[in-house]
Amino acid sequence: MPEALLSTGVELAYDHAGAGGFPLLLIHGWPETRRIWSRNVEELAGAGFEVIAPDLRGFGDSALAPDDRYDAAAHARDMQALLGHLGHDRCVVSAGDLGGVVAQDLSLRFEGLVDRMVLFNTIAPYLPAEYEAAGLGATPPVNPQTSDYFVRQSKDADGLAAELDSPERRRAYVAQMYGPRLWGGPSAFTPEEIAWLAEPFGDAESFRASIANYEYVGGARTAPERPRMLETNPTPTLVLYGPEDHVIPSDFPRRMEIAFPEIVGPLEVAGAGHFVMWERPRVYNRATTSFCRDLLAQSPAE
Repeated sequence: MPEALLSTGVELAYDHAGAGGFPLLLIHGWPETRRIWSRNVEELAGAGFEVIAPDLRGFGDSALAPDDRYDAAAHARDMQALLGHLGHDRCVVSAGDLGGVVAQDLSLRFEGLVDRMVLFNTIAPYLPAEYEAAGLGATPPVNPQTSDYFVRQSKDADGLAAELDSPERRRAYVAQMYGPRLWGGPSAFTPEEIAWLAEPFGDAESFRASIANYEYVGGARTAPERPRMLETNPTPTLVLYGPEDHVIPSDFPRRMEIAFPEIVGPLEVAGAGHFVMWERPRVYNRATTSFCRDLLAQSPAE
């Protein structure tokens, strides 16, 4: 497990495979760490990518943020710094959930850095006028059966953290998202896999840091930099969608069509939910490779 102390002041842990290939940055979401990419890293490296899969600041084996920032721009600056640390000024980025927000910010904040994106089951850019003109609501519909976690984490993160006062309670809380809350398909994870994926959240400081990103939405925190989520995104982007997802609204594909003028898809991945890369790894890996086949035929410097 390599670690890098970045110019942003944060030490990040990351998995790294396929040195010399075209850089592919895999960004996890919540409640994930880089472990969620364990079914993808080696196959994608074998396809010709140099795969970089970090833990975001405050997650997993990465350090807490010394500036206590966990907003999208801070994460994006870490990703740019990590790529620079590895000698890259071009890459492909793939992500879902929070990672998709970070990927979108990264692609717009650092012009020319991101050649392409592969996004799935994340948050679409906030374009209320464009969505209403297309017959969608200004904001995505909320599923009341799954939105309670979001309310607590965005508006009462300290209270939630205080209630989850042991490693076992924190891990059990996170484990729900892989199980009975049905973010993924009903048989997507075994109990052993859920325990492994939830294990890093047992640490109190790491758990608290992991939910801090929600506070920027709920108003408890104010980011010093505006997230780049308020505009269309011209980056060529393959959009996948796992329909067995009970947390991302089902109109996600239509919103992404509007927000990404250079879109391929959206392509529905049958049998997958929120965790497309885990639930249907062969489909995800092959789709990502096919979308980037021309890039894999060149060196990153070309």
